[in-house]
Order: sequence, then C-alpha cells, then structure tokens
Amino acid sequence: MNRYSVILGNLGNTCDRFLPTGYKDVPPKSELIRQAAAIPGIEGIELVGTWDITEQNARDIHALLADAGLACVSIIPDLFSQKRWGLGSLSAKSADTRRQALEECRAVSRIAQQIGCPLINLWLGQDGYDYPLTADYRTQRAHLTENIHTVAGEFPDLRYALEYKPKEPRNFSFHARAADTLLMASETGLSNVGVCIDVGHAFMAGENVAESAVLLQHYGEKLFHMHFNDNYRSWDDDMIVGSVHVVEYLELLHWLRETGYAGWYSMDQYPYREDGAAAVRESVAFLRDLETLLTDARRADLRKLIAAGDATATTRYLRELLFARS
Repeated sequence: MNRYSVILGNLGNTCDRFLPTGYKDVPPKSELIRQAAAIPGIEGIELVGTWDITEQNARDIHALLADAGLACVSIIPDLFSQKRWGLGSLSAKSADTRRQALEECRAVSRIAQQIGCPLINLWLGQDGYDYPLTADYRTQRAHLTENIHTVAGEFPDLRYALEYKPKEPRNFSFHARAADTLLMASETGLSNVGVCIDVGHAFMAGENVAESAVLLQHYGEKLFHMHFNDNYRSWDDDMIVGSVHVVEYLELLHWLRETGYAGWYSMDQYPYREDGAAAVRESVAFLRDLETLLTDARRADLRKLIAAGDATATTRYLRELLFARS
C-alpha cells in the first residue's frame, strides 16, 4: 500500500512574481494541518524549515501533527527563499555563505531527530548560475559535494534526498537531471545520500520519469523520495497530478513497484487559484485510482508488452484499459 503525504504549504497561500502577496489568505498552521488530515489517503506531512518549523516551535508543530495523526515525512531546509542565498548556498563562492548554509542544514537535521522525521529533502534551487563564464563548475560542485557529505556524515541516522530541477530560480541548476544528481549522491560515498524525483522537474528536464526512477534504483537504490505534480513540460507549473500526463504516470507507478520503491508519494503542487485541499485531494485520488488499475494480472500484461516492444499493441492495450474495455 502506497503512503501519501503533502507539503504543508501547498494548502496555504501560494504566490508568484506577478502577485507576491498571493491569491489567497494565509490560514494558521493548525488549520492547514487539519485540512491535510481530512484528505483521504494523506498520512504524512512535509515541512519547510523556517516557513513551517524551527528549533523554537518544533515541539508545538510536532504536537499538532501527532494530534492530527500525521507523520512528518520530510523537512526541506529553506536554502532558496532568503536574500543571503541569492548567489548560492552550499555551493556559494563565499565561504561564509557556505558555512551559514551548512549550519542551516544542521539545524534542520537536529529538528528532524527531535521530532522523529527520517528524511531531509535538499532542493538547492539557488545553487547554479545564470550566465556563461560566471561559475567555476569544478570548484562549486566540489563545495556542494563536500558540504552534503559533511552534514550527512554528521547525521547518519537521517537520509538526505537531493532534489533536482533543470532551472529556476537560476537559469542552470547544479542538480539539474537525474543522472548528474545521482553522480553527486554517489560521489559522497554515503549510503544515506540519495535523490528525490519531483515528477514535474523531470518533465521539465525532458526525462521519461519512469526511466529516471529505474536508473536511480538500479545504481544503489538511490531513489529516496518522490514529489508528484504535473505540467506541460516547458515550466514547473505544479499542477494537479494527472491533469496533463496519464499514460506516463501509469508507467511510472508500474516501475516504482517493479523496482521496489518504498518511500512516500508526496504531493508538491502550487494551486495558485484553486482550493488547495481540493487540488491535493484530486491528485491523491488520481494516483490511487491508477494503482487500482495496476492489478497483479495487469502488471503481468505490462511486463509482456514491454518485453515484446510492440508500440501498436501497447497503445491498444492502454486504450482498452483506460476506456474500460478490458
């Protein structure tokens, strides 16, 4: 049985660069947690450091989650929404900035230990570059690897998932694709460092997400975490799951089961104008309905279709499956 979670902020106010105040009001954290607990299938919450949880309020947030029957499945250090990270965090050219970023990761790791959260999700959105001849690719990647190794080595009881995205807010990200992120995770030499696939980021990167998942699992079972959303592949639209891609999602869920992925299925979307809880509810319902389609018999059918490699037969099977003719 898959375990579903949601990033808490998805249920609150989401803003863009055209309306920095956002399109909705900001409910209190207790209300957001209550909304999450009411969504069928949601059992876990992801929190963002400084946005949702700090060393000062960790006990209170943990109590709210416990009262709602929700687990904290991941904490995301805020290494992207503060001015001090504008030129990078763990890979910054400034040694002082790198030190501050490392301390932020340590603080979030201590919080995770305190509340029993098993995973730190590192989305290093400011670690990259914008123009040619402005980044030292060798040195800055070395800084990044060294700092990830340092914090993961200091907290061996936690897992660290490196989340990749090809661009935004920087024009080029150091963690841009599944393969280059896997290389860095492997380069740390630590078993508790892996990768998070955000499905929308993978679409942006031009990836076949199912193949990316298989790649990460094949090389050391490094797929630690999953973020689910949808987009039109040209941007990180963070839409309702299944609103654009259906067959790709069916293939992804098939291969997640084939490769033994045991992590959380976490919703990460930005419903700017939609009701947040309703959007997340639809995303979870879509994934659960797809899982219902993937019976043992149908998964056996998919294995045969994959082995045969006949695109026409595969397309026929999917058409009949999705339109309830088999």
